[in-house]
Amino acid sequence: MGTKHEQILSFIESLSVGNKISVRQIAKELNVSEGTAYRAIKEAENEGLVSTIERVGTIRIERKQKENFERLTFAEVISIVDGQVLGGREGLYKTLNRFVIGAMKLDAMMRYTEKDSLLIVGNRIKAHELAIQAGAAVLITGGFDTEEHVKKLADEKELPIMSTSYDTFTVAAMINRAIYDQLIKKEIVLVGDIYTPFEDAYYLKAKDRLERWYQFNEETTHSRYPVVDENNRVTGMVTSKDVIGKEKSSLIEKVMTKNPMTVQTKTSLAYAAHMMVWEGIEIMPVVDTHHKLTGLISRQDVLKALQYIQRQPQIGETIDDIVSSRLEIGEESNNKTIYHAEITPQMTNQLGTLSYGVFTSIVTESSSRLLRHYKKGDLVVENISIYFIKPVQLESKLEVRPRILEVGRKFAKVDVEVFNDRTLVGKALLMAQLIDR
Repeated sequence: MGTKHEQILSFIESLSVGNKISVRQIAKELNVSEGTAYRAIKEAENEGLVSTIERVGTIRIERKQKENFERLTFAEVISIVDGQVLGGREGLYKTLNRFVIGAMKLDAMMRYTEKDSLLIVGNRIKAHELAIQAGAAVLITGGFDTEEHVKKLADEKELPIMSTSYDTFTVAAMINRAIYDQLIKKEIVLVGDIYTPFEDAYYLKAKDRLERWYQFNEETTHSRYPVVDENNRVTGMVTSKDVIGKEKSSLIEKVMTKNPMTVQTKTSLAYAAHMMVWEGIEIMPVVDTHHKLTGLISRQDVLKALQYIQRQPQIGETIDDIVSSRLEIGEESNNKTIYHAEITPQMTNQLGTLSYGVFTSIVTESSSRLLRHYKKGDLVVENISIYFIKPVQLESKLEVRPRILEVGRKFAKVDVEVFNDRTLVGKALLMAQLIDR
């Protein structure tokens, strides 16, 4: 038997897709406090097991696979467009394969409206009815309602018919943006994508003898192993430094280092890499929310994965991608390297000037390129100090001048100056750890 929290998660996972749940119901059925039930439901929501919709409640949904992230559930669509459900609530957990904008004649519209799609249309009752009959959900724009017989049909077919106050064009743009964000999220590699699972991991128990460490060391050539208690919770780490001068008959719990650094499966690979490189950690335990060991991740695995990612084409374009594609080399010599960039609409803030975040990306990208030119390797940013940044207008042409102040085998310091029309508009200092390829 696990903890009450784990029991609630298991119970939620056992429910059939489409089931409605509540804090009070969970608390009553499993004999737990409402606070415990609430926390477990929130975690289930984070794990993609349930979805909470205003005026509808919390329902069990299909857990999304990473490769299907570009598909939204109708429940997510409701949240995106701040809409309300008029009928067919039982189908909110379903995913849509595509959406169709109903801005054409009825017969043409229905040729494109297929099963599992979403018809976005205004106040056209016949279109609402035909779409539901064809197996598609309906999103009515402009805040309009529909007739009762259509709502009844939606309930029978378990297909949502929804309404939003936004116009058709805005709704399509909002859904497109949500799918785009999902695609970018899909490209972010997590620790859970590459870690070695618990069944294949090498770990020590607190009551083991030190000779067990030596046995693992011969088998794997690694020198760090997590230590777990009787409940498989990580309590320490044993490294080569810990075993120096100790008898092989010593208990592991007597020589281990307590409270080691850990990551979770949902930790991003980039963050794990930063921790491991900066702290010089070779192996790191992967734990769940209750600090139970679920696997291991090694520095070699992380670096290999990061190098693999760099060679892959990205589907979604992030701010870093935009900066990287716009930053062009202008002048290069032994003494200096100058880059040029033009400010595009995506690089501006709400005032139409260069955003602070994009300026940070320009500093990082130009420094990274300069260091790659002198030292064949990558960097992990430790700190960026921005001394000042002046407003820079849309379509301005920037001249970026990174300059190495200090560089060693593992550390670098770069000064970056940014000019617009020969006027200094930004200045920053970047400090980074270097990773050899």
